[in-house]
Amino acid sequence: MTITLPEVPSEAIRFIALGGLGEVGRNMAVLESQGKLLIIDAGVLFPEDHQPGVDLVLPDYSMLRGRWQDVVGIVLTHAHEDHIGALPFILKEAEDLTLVGSQLTLALVREKLREYRISPDVIEVAEGQKLSRGPFELEFVAVNHSIPDALAVSITSNGVRLLHTGDFKMDQLPLDGRLTDLHAFGRLGQSGVDLFMVDSTNAEVPGFTTSEREIAPVIDEIFERTTRRIVVACFSSHVHRVQQIFDAAVKHDRQVALIGRSMVRNMKVASELGFLRIPDGVLVDPKQIDDIPDQHLVLICTGSQGEPMAALSRMATGDHQIQVGKGDSVVLASSLIPGNENPVFRVINGLLRRGAEVIHKGNALVHVSGHAAAGELEYCYRIVKPKAVLPVHGEWRHLKANSEIARKSGIAEVVTIENGEVIDVSKSGVAIVGSIPIGFIYVDGESVGDITETSLKDRRILGEEGFISIVVAIDVTTGKVLSGPDIHARGFVETEGIFDEVTRDVEKVLAKAALDGVRDNHQLSQLIRRTVGQWVSRTQKRRPMILPLVVEI
Repeated sequence: MTITLPEVPSEAIRFIALGGLGEVGRNMAVLESQGKLLIIDAGVLFPEDHQPGVDLVLPDYSMLRGRWQDVVGIVLTHAHEDHIGALPFILKEAEDLTLVGSQLTLALVREKLREYRISPDVIEVAEGQKLSRGPFELEFVAVNHSIPDALAVSITSNGVRLLHTGDFKMDQLPLDGRLTDLHAFGRLGQSGVDLFMVDSTNAEVPGFTTSEREIAPVIDEIFERTTRRIVVACFSSHVHRVQQIFDAAVKHDRQVALIGRSMVRNMKVASELGFLRIPDGVLVDPKQIDDIPDQHLVLICTGSQGEPMAALSRMATGDHQIQVGKGDSVVLASSLIPGNENPVFRVINGLLRRGAEVIHKGNALVHVSGHAAAGELEYCYRIVKPKAVLPVHGEWRHLKANSEIARKSGIAEVVTIENGEVIDVSKSGVAIVGSIPIGFIYVDGESVGDITETSLKDRRILGEEGFISIVVAIDVTTGKVLSGPDIHARGFVETEGIFDEVTRDVEKVLAKAALDGVRDNHQLSQLIRRTVGQWVSRTQKRRPMILPLVVEI
């Protein structure tokens, strides 16, 4: 499908969101100026219940095919999966693209890409640094987030400046001492910000986000009262939370084992670069945990979102070498990603059933968000004073809430758009100039982009409504039934004689078709499908998948 958009005006920067608007995940935006493209982030979205069998959902970067040569770089704001997870799939198509990011971000990205045998071209940057890529002048600003070394980025071209926060918050007592650089925000604002693109995730949350330091006393109390093992589940990128667990382990004379490939990989990188401090003698190999007394052991693992194959989920079902029970404490040190509520609750219930104490965000302060709340957003708007605001990174309710905060803060022009809408930003304002179709690219095992909405619909029908197959052998000359119909079903309570009525109905339909001279295999299949469908709808109140097979003899 060919999409015709107007030429980018010489005095403007074009912005297109390929993901991340109206959803928490698959963040990816494209900027265009003077015929060149700059990409900001390339993340994934984790599938929901109505997407059975899907592993990941990618941004729809179809518009970039045929224009990879125009891309001057991919700027990565930080190393969370919803911002970097699509890189392996993009770089398989365009291996020469240059990645721009901070030291830790690029280190984690390189480790991730190594599994795909991809060695990317990278440019490492730091806060305060400036960089030119084609017609784009970039300046990077330190921001505080739930992963170290995150950056906001200012993009200037054609005399127009855009400022993208990435994911951020304004923790005034961060564990690593890295504050969101409000001075830089203010300086850029004084120079003139034509469009401010702002993280919307916590726009509905009033006030200010709780500091990471507030968690430490709660963790300390858990360590104090637990008589056996402590299991902590968190995101494999949450260096700050892992640091807090190591600090508590030293204080309470415990040793720590990291469980899960991504956890081990990321913490190794963070430690080597100095972002994680592991005291001597505290970290132990998982193979050694049987030799350590329960009261001296801490396990840090993945699986805080209820992933079925993760260590924590398997502990909850008893399908893991580590058997949790009475006296153990399990800490879910993360927030719920929307859509993961049921899997997480299943894990919690399974752990409780086995006798463990489960501490989570719902009953204790064991996690704080990495995103700015409403008070922080308002603070930023009054510091930057941009000409226009574009809320990004959030579901529609988050974007609308952020829009309202911007308006109350005195911002005259607030633009709320969806994925695929195209805007041009100039000194005269922001104009919506068109749109491109944005779909979903599904990763299903080794398949990328082959699964369609039709395929997912079929999977949902199979899972919810069941399956009926009808096999009939037809004389190719006369059209008479030689064998069958044989009916097989899955997902039904098959009582004796349940299909007798519909078998007779199919026989009558085929007999009439033979008399009418119908010989076409497709037509006969459709007659069978219609007959069975009407019967099952009338008698069973179901709409299963119906697969007729007509064999010509």
